[in-house]
Amino acid sequence: MRKLAVDVVVIGGGSTGAGVVRDVAMRGYSTVLLERADLGQGTTGRFHGLLHSGGRYVVSDPLSATECAQENAILSRIQAGAVEMTGGYFVTGPDDDPAFADKFLAGAAATGVPAQEIPVAEALRNEPRLNRGIKRAIEVLDGTVDGWQLVWGAANSAKHYGAEILTYHKVTKIDTVDGHVAAVHATDLRSGEDVLIETGFVLNCAGPWAGQIAAMAGAHPVDVIPGRGIMVAMSHRLVNRVVNRCIHPADGDILVPVHTVSIIGTTDVKVDDPDNLAIEPNEVQQMFDAGEVLVPGFRKARALHAWAGARPLIKDSRVAATDTRHMSRGMAVIDHTTRDGLDGMLTIGGGKLTTYRLMAEHIVDAMCDKLGEKRVCRTAEEDMPVTGAGHNYVVTHRLHDREHDRLDDQIICECELMSRKMFTEALAEQPKGTFDDLRRQLRLGMGPCQGGFCSMRATGIALASEHIDIERATELLRLFLKNRWIGLWPILHGEQLRQTALDNWIFSGTLDIEHLPAAESEVVL
Repeated sequence: MRKLAVDVVVIGGGSTGAGVVRDVAMRGYSTVLLERADLGQGTTGRFHGLLHSGGRYVVSDPLSATECAQENAILSRIQAGAVEMTGGYFVTGPDDDPAFADKFLAGAAATGVPAQEIPVAEALRNEPRLNRGIKRAIEVLDGTVDGWQLVWGAANSAKHYGAEILTYHKVTKIDTVDGHVAAVHATDLRSGEDVLIETGFVLNCAGPWAGQIAAMAGAHPVDVIPGRGIMVAMSHRLVNRVVNRCIHPADGDILVPVHTVSIIGTTDVKVDDPDNLAIEPNEVQQMFDAGEVLVPGFRKARALHAWAGARPLIKDSRVAATDTRHMSRGMAVIDHTTRDGLDGMLTIGGGKLTTYRLMAEHIVDAMCDKLGEKRVCRTAEEDMPVTGAGHNYVVTHRLHDREHDRLDDQIICECELMSRKMFTEALAEQPKGTFDDLRRQLRLGMGPCQGGFCSMRATGIALASEHIDIERATELLRLFLKNRWIGLWPILHGEQLRQTALDNWIFSGTLDIEHLPAAESEVVL
């Protein structure tokens, strides 16, 4: 058994947990983060890529709107390389109520969200695929963010300040002594080794799983309600700005350009188990129908991938327990001392990726208050150079930036311009990582081909390296394809169905992937 002793244990490796461990480390506490899978593999890695301007909430949730506007400005500065400041429009569709735009503009002014109405003709010039029947258009400061770059940026910053990041470590038990947290038990899912971490404080940032973590410490049930959201990626950037319908938040009312694709989302349905998120065909069809309202011909574009994420919503007494669409998106810190008589533990829920840094500030401030210490948050002041070169990401610059070494460093993934060097360096840093782990950092297989070509190239390069043998290479390819295809089955039809069947036959028939030598087991989450 491995033993550690730290001031603070952070549980959960999504955006909130990464932001929290960075904040804790920057305030001078020794800390370790525990995550049962890879960083950003849960809710953070299953969203539509939107960096909120706050516009979506100016009418329905004013506090969240203000928080989003403020954090948008901060994140686009401190994590510039993870952000593309696309700008965004809120548009009134042909069948939408034009009067809602007046409520929107009034709400934006009241909440401090930058917004201005522009002529419809200007919006159509800038986004020619938009529905020609739109009645009004309002310009906002929406952007897109690479969630994995954001999370790894925060985690690497935390490590710079001395934090330890333990991925693939599942929390199994939380010890308490005389009503105070004393230790956290975890298991390394890759080696099987048990880890005991002595600590005086636990910050529960497990999102939809926060209730399960709190229960391990003997706390009363935590009312974190998972809200399932379906998203679909389309084969190219149908728009270059974020496009929202100017209505009360509804299903499928956001179209987001992310890297080389566009993402339509999302639904909002209460679920009981955040580990079991079905991708319902009728909800996928609902996304296609909603996209058609914004961009006529949307259904004719090629759908690439569908997935579902679980929002960690805090139960809202103002609405029914099943009505996750209308629950507040605001954050909440649960004090287990006053609530459960348990010292040394705080839980945070709600919020959104855009406000992850602010959520971290709130819960760490609360911890410092509990400890009777005054340590100031500095996370909004210090840039994270690991995520960029001090400027916002611009998708059209990617090829230009790669031209200088294209002969010396071949491109392995043409869709996302991942080079051989990028892949081999990441593999050397994470010799136990899966191709999915590397995908989250390099976007391997996330473009239009969905890994149809680059997966085989990556497998060959991995096998040629000193880190992987033939059995592991085969198992990594199988696992990667399995996870890619999960998001393909709900959207297949027509020519795409035939093409995917051909891809399957190539892997299963020509390559005989099911019968190649492979490792006996692999961590699958």
